[in-house]
Amino acid sequence: MTSDELKTLVKKLNAQATQAKMDLHDLSEELPIGWERIPEQAQKTFEAYAKLAEARTRLAAAG
Repeated sequence: MTSDELKTLVKKLNAQATQAKMDLHDLSEELPIGWERIPEQAQKTFEAYAKLAEARTRLAAAG
């Protein structure tokens, strides 16, 4: 993957991670309604940030 492709990927993953974070935040504001969805949304958020961290590491290594 080229450096430009990695930059594009990081932007995409950053947007996805931010959306997951906001979804988790919105869920927390609705509590106790929807409490059953906390583990699922937390896992989605965790995975989104893990992918973003990996892509940022790859971008840094690509220089």
